[in-house]
Amino acid sequence: MLRKFIAFVLILLAIYWSFYSLMPNSISDIDTKDHLFSTQRALVQLKEISKAPHYVGTKEHGRVRNYIIDQLEALGFTVDMQVGYSYNKKWGSITQPKNIVARIKGTDNTKALMLLSHYDSNPHSSIGASDAGSGVVTILEGLRAYLSSENKPKNDIIVLISDAEELGLNGAALFVNQHPWAKDVGLVLNFEARGSGGPSYMLIETNGGNHNLIKAFKNANPDFPVANSLTYSVYKKLPNDTDLTRFREDGDIDGFNFAFIDDHFDYHTAMDNYERLDRETLEHQGSYIMPLLHYFSQADLNNLKSDIDDVYFNVPLFKVISYPNQWIIPMLILGILLFVILIFYGIHKRALNAREMAVGFLPAIGTILVNGAIGYYAWKLLLIIYPRYSEILHGFPYNGHLYILAFALMGIAVCLWLYNKVYKLENTASLIISPIIIWLLLCGFVAFYLKGASFFIIPVYFALISLFILIRQKKPNLILMALLLFPVLTIMVPFTKMFPVGLGLKMLFATTILVSLIFSLSISVFGFFQHKKRWSYLFFTASIISLGVAHFKSNFSNTNPKPNSLVYLYDADTNSAVWATYDHLLDNWTKKHLTETPKPADESLPKSIASKYATAFSYYNPTPIISLPQPIIKITKDTIIGDKRHQILTITPQRQVNRMEILADTTLQFYTFKVNGLDIPKQSGKNWVFENRKNDRLFTFVFADDKFLTLEFTAPKSQETAFTILEASFDLLNNPVFDVEQRKEYMIPKPFVLNDASIVKKTFKQP
Repeated sequence: MLRKFIAFVLILLAIYWSFYSLMPNSISDIDTKDHLFSTQRALVQLKEISKAPHYVGTKEHGRVRNYIIDQLEALGFTVDMQVGYSYNKKWGSITQPKNIVARIKGTDNTKALMLLSHYDSNPHSSIGASDAGSGVVTILEGLRAYLSSENKPKNDIIVLISDAEELGLNGAALFVNQHPWAKDVGLVLNFEARGSGGPSYMLIETNGGNHNLIKAFKNANPDFPVANSLTYSVYKKLPNDTDLTRFREDGDIDGFNFAFIDDHFDYHTAMDNYERLDRETLEHQGSYIMPLLHYFSQADLNNLKSDIDDVYFNVPLFKVISYPNQWIIPMLILGILLFVILIFYGIHKRALNAREMAVGFLPAIGTILVNGAIGYYAWKLLLIIYPRYSEILHGFPYNGHLYILAFALMGIAVCLWLYNKVYKLENTASLIISPIIIWLLLCGFVAFYLKGASFFIIPVYFALISLFILIRQKKPNLILMALLLFPVLTIMVPFTKMFPVGLGLKMLFATTILVSLIFSLSISVFGFFQHKKRWSYLFFTASIISLGVAHFKSNFSNTNPKPNSLVYLYDADTNSAVWATYDHLLDNWTKKHLTETPKPADESLPKSIASKYATAFSYYNPTPIISLPQPIIKITKDTIIGDKRHQILTITPQRQVNRMEILADTTLQFYTFKVNGLDIPKQSGKNWVFENRKNDRLFTFVFADDKFLTLEFTAPKSQETAFTILEASFDLLNNPVFDVEQRKEYMIPKPFVLNDASIVKKTFKQP
């Protein structure tokens, strides 16, 4: 009984350790030695940067830029500002970024090391403390500490605090494609955020193999590395990009991303503020930059390219473990051979029984199917019970961590209940056969289709050791058996939280399936526990309690506010106006303008307004026209040469405008197209600019210091060109003509959509 208790405690400790070891649990104070990173010193700068939203085109954006320049100059840098137009064809965004660029000369430069983050916040309400004020102050404080150490860098160190990252990585694209220093960069360290807390994950960006990058990262030896090849394999399949993507795609420049993703509910919202940033998370970013800055400022950055890919993962004590992809198949084959040998050995020793092994497939497969179904339908059911969760577009509500805990506990309860059905004191060795087979099949699948996850074979090897012991001993030492579970627990358990945190609660099925897989190997210990049915009731009760606590925390509040949205849309073509929203559950603030009986969105509303999740309007309500100045559209050139028509169109806003969307029917064709002098390139192999568009949106132009928008294009002579212009200003709450009251304390502007905006729709048709 004592050994069972100790074994159970060891399992709990391993689970706790798997999370505890990921990041620092205290922060460095203001009196930290000058040559060391101080989170408290960085927070002083963050407070200045994150006073208010500072997206492109605002006065606060300029104030933050000037503050960062002052801080770099105080460190002895000569700071330049790179300004120019930039176009992101994937996002369809055009703007004029103002990059902050500085450089330290090295003593014997191989290639330059770049420190990268961005200083613009997401339009229009995000404070930008985490994303990416945290990255900016990590670099500023890291440089201060590095320079205080009086080390002389061998390599040049380039600092790029980019602009317009939130609009489409425009500042990074401007640097990579137009700045003369881009050709000097050998490696980039990019500091980012997709939430306001939790561990910072290292993600590699490379067009080739990662072997030399991983080797160098391990040599730099950061204290709390959180990195695995599975995360990057998943990341590459997602539509998310960072500034570093532009370096990889446009410049073939390798780099490391360092990004934290927890407290995802704060991402791009007004709650991304100084107070909500997790201090230990900022300390974690500091624990990366200092050793990496010291190491890569001295390393030969010409030798980071490789044709070899590595599997890698982090584990407590050993930090990062890696091995070449060439080992994947041999390690899998070796595992299979050892497993087959152990089966024959077990049958020979009469420790394995064919019937018991076959019966073991029932709980092994059953737990995966049942828990997978529970996890898959969990978020769908929660949205039915709590429709207000749908207002959080990124799918991670404020009580999301409680749901992860609840369904993980429920998954354990299901495992215990199903394994109890086949429980016999002497059949534990037979029961572990089917889990090992399932894990080997999983390893076989990832070996060919998701190589980054091939470190899953490591827990299998330890399961094979457990099987060997079970074959030789009917009553093995459970403390030893619990210790053999440490690899699967410390490596795999953090993924049960990472996937739903990073990708939303629609990924709860990943949690429940992983729980099933982890538990199946843990049967080497739990197989000797009696009363599994009682244990299952205990875990199920704990799950219900967690769901109950989540229920009582499901309502919006001052600390967990409700996102909502409202826009005023004036159609100058029909001389009509509406109030519109993206919300599905209207509140008193939106109902004041949309009424209790708004009209469902229909074809009369524009559908090409850009948003991250393709979120369309949900309701609207016609309203008396509020007079807004319309943009002036003039043709300044109209020439026909041969079968082509050359035109220049100038659009001049008559009010303070933040952005314009330019729409055109998908049948229209353009030989060439320029926006404020910027050439819009044709896609490779295409004959027309903007060819094969999925909708009528050509691009979104975000105003910085611009007073007008000039479109210069060449089209077929016979074409009757027409543009629809959606001109938007984020002035709904501060323009007295609208009489829109400020939000209540338990509300925030909904992110990822065009919000709090007055929009003028106007069509230009070629005369």
